[in-house]
Amino acid sequence: MSSAASLACKVCAEPALRVGVRRGTFKDQLFEIFRCDNCGFVFVGNPWLDYKEIYSESYYKGQGADRFVDYEFELRNPEKTVRQYEWRGIVEVIRSHVPLRPDVRWLDFGCGNGGLVRYGREHLSCSVWGYEEGWIRDQALNLGIPVMTRAALDSAVGTFDVVTAIEVLEHVTDPLEELRRIRSLLKPGGLLFITTGNVAPHRERIFEWGYFLPEVHISLFEPRTLVRALEQSGFRAEFKGYSRGFDDIIRFKVLKSLGFHRTSAGERVLPWKLLSRIADKKSRVTAHPIGWAE
Repeated sequence: MSSAASLACKVCAEPALRVGVRRGTFKDQLFEIFRCDNCGFVFVGNPWLDYKEIYSESYYKGQGADRFVDYEFELRNPEKTVRQYEWRGIVEVIRSHVPLRPDVRWLDFGCGNGGLVRYGREHLSCSVWGYEEGWIRDQALNLGIPVMTRAALDSAVGTFDVVTAIEVLEHVTDPLEELRRIRSLLKPGGLLFITTGNVAPHRERIFEWGYFLPEVHISLFEPRTLVRALEQSGFRAEFKGYSRGFDDIIRFKVLKSLGFHRTSAGERVLPWKLLSRIADKKSRVTAHPIGWAE
């Protein structure tokens, strides 16, 4: 393990200070945590990079680093999973910013099991595609969900009107590289909608934040961090706050964090418009910006 007191921030290049170590709960390793006071970026300095092992079949079944996910169940039971609330909410958020006409092309970048892609194709008239490289990709393809290969994606530069990156950026070692790649896929004026944890409310308690799993969540962002990263990657950042659709997105996040995979009569009667607002005051997930391709 490195004992460096600081590393260059991968967003603003200023020195990021080592703030401590955290032992993984899945992989028995001490992960070094660094924080940049200049832009707010928090990252793992010695990340686990064996992607084939990390994003194996076990991971997608909730038996890996993130025990709260169950992508295989979601893939086989789209009408029963609580993830449907997230899909519905994302569609509403995108619809509030972009008219989803038949000629619109939407890419879900890092689509996991392709659930959002399938939901969009079933409920919208626009063209929705996915991109994923993990084990689950082939399972989605077997069910007819269109998940692009890297080669197909490389040939689709500048063809998308919308890109979503749902809980993707926290998994990457170089967020600027990933954002620039996404920018290359968008048409000028295209929309990028991101969800990722907001580290700002947990700035002084990073090691107590339940969202932070150092085996897989290796890049953590404050809203100001994302603004800087977007602007350095060819986007204009814009804050929209709590827009239509976030009730459902946060509803899913709350249920997932409590270990619920299936919808139920009990959770359906809860006042989610109120509960989601309360949850967002703590998590501030709606404080992150969206990006417009320039």
